[in-house]
Amino acid sequence: MLSMVISLALIGGVAALYYKDYASVGRNNRTLNLEILPTNYLYSAFQYINHTYFIKPLPFEQVGTDARLVQKAGQKPTLMMLVIGETGRAQNQSYNGYEKPTNGFTQQIPDMVFFKHMTSCGTATAVSVPCMFSDMKRVNFDNARAHSSDSFLDILQRAGVSVYWKDNDEGCKGVCDRVPNITLDTKKDGKFCDGDTCLDAALLENIDDKIVDDGKNKLLAFHLIGSHGPAYYHRYPDNFRYFTPDCERSDIENCSHEQLVNTYDNTVRYTDYVLSQVVAKARQYEDKYNVVMIYLSDHGESLGEDGLYLHGTPYSVAPPQQTHVPMMFWLSPQYAAAEGISMSCLQTAAEKGEFSQDNLFHTVLDAMDVKTSALDPTLDIFKACRTAQ
Repeated sequence: MLSMVISLALIGGVAALYYKDYASVGRNNRTLNLEILPTNYLYSAFQYINHTYFIKPLPFEQVGTDARLVQKAGQKPTLMMLVIGETGRAQNQSYNGYEKPTNGFTQQIPDMVFFKHMTSCGTATAVSVPCMFSDMKRVNFDNARAHSSDSFLDILQRAGVSVYWKDNDEGCKGVCDRVPNITLDTKKDGKFCDGDTCLDAALLENIDDKIVDDGKNKLLAFHLIGSHGPAYYHRYPDNFRYFTPDCERSDIENCSHEQLVNTYDNTVRYTDYVLSQVVAKARQYEDKYNVVMIYLSDHGESLGEDGLYLHGTPYSVAPPQQTHVPMMFWLSPQYAAAEGISMSCLQTAAEKGEFSQDNLFHTVLDAMDVKTSALDPTLDIFKACRTAQ
């Protein structure tokens, strides 16, 4: 016991004093935890016994079985582009007063709405994504239940909305399992993919094939790789090396703080460019659809504040850099008019209101004109800004 206590104290001391030197090691070597003896055997044995004898699989629970599509007569169908970001932190957004022009592309788009006070459900994708697509709130979120119940994508599809998920990250964490979905092939194409990863602009390739003129409401979901570290430099092309000097390596402990922040800011700026292209794509269909774009990042990132790097810190002690995330709405004038939404009201709410990923489930259902008892109007961002209640 004394040996274990001393060893843990030494590990804690190293982690406290040299966190940056080791923060990227686990991320760059995903199998490292499986190579540590004898803990790998003990951990694997515990997991096997626990899942075999003690954890009972949850029965699948359908949510919103009464969902139905309610549209005004003669109204054009809705086309929503839902963009789920990766590792975007609100602190580094121009909209929030950041000194660098990281939002130069979307700030040129009329009626873009940026929510200044948005918090995440978790500090890792595996928690935040299932949580934001679930009817559960952060305070009572249970990942096992989320994987054994409907996401709002299932509810939309049940109501008659055409749903499609396109992924450029590490999967949808179960939320898209029952709807049409695809993950980008990273095979080298000389344009967006280098054999290991793809740039997020690849998500818009061939997307027109999924927007057929069939009169149905449609939701296209794009899961970005965004600002995923520690290989930040892989997330943007060379012509987006706007903030320099940047750090062209994944072992971030060998980069200066200035290089690290510049590299991360380049990823934010590139994400902003991709969002502008998503809006441009949506606008191409305004003659047939009322179009809307929603962007929300899953969690933030630490870049050395308080000695922390990357993300995944337990939520109870996580710094705001990992939980304060960006969210943007863009509503076409036709969509806002058809839905009776006051843009000035929405801008005020985005500027002054406090929101969380708990709001996404209910806001998307309402935005797509789907009515169900699972929808909580108090968590619907659009509700208070509808001129016709």
